[in-house]
Amino acid sequence: MHCSIAQAVGVVAEPWTPLILRDLFLGVRRFDDLAEDLGISRNLLTRRLEHLVAAGVVERRPYQERPVRFEYVLTEAGRDIVPALFTLMAWGDRWATPPGGPPALLVHSCGEQFTPVVTCPHCGGEADADSVLAVRGPGAAQGPGTMVLAAEAAEAAEA
Repeated sequence: MHCSIAQAVGVVAEPWTPLILRDLFLGVRRFDDLAEDLGISRNLLTRRLEHLVAAGVVERRPYQERPVRFEYVLTEAGRDIVPALFTLMAWGDRWATPPGGPPALLVHSCGEQFTPVVTCPHCGGEADADSVLAVRGPGAAQGPGTMVLAAEAAEAAEA
């Protein structure tokens, strides 16, 4: 589908993937540690890590030669998805909090605890469903996932 959300979902939306990315962000890097922390089958973890490596989100690095063993680290693309995980976490804390409250709190490098909020980099205002309008971008094309944007372009061309 010709849509940035669809492309991102293709990389990170399998149910275990955000949890694997979370653990990598938290510093869990070795296969056995990931499998134990997540309670995921080794076969499924192998497939998810291979997918993330192929997508350029995770890098596999050797940490031992005999036998060869690898650890997994977030690439630049992987680190760039972390704020989206924070936002997903904030939504879960608000709408699906586990019993006892949030299992993790976020503390910024300034030392203050915070709840992530997406803001406009120009005015600093909150960017939410009531304050943002999506308009056709340069990559919009007629097809699944961009039909609304393509119709917008057609209407603009007729005007």
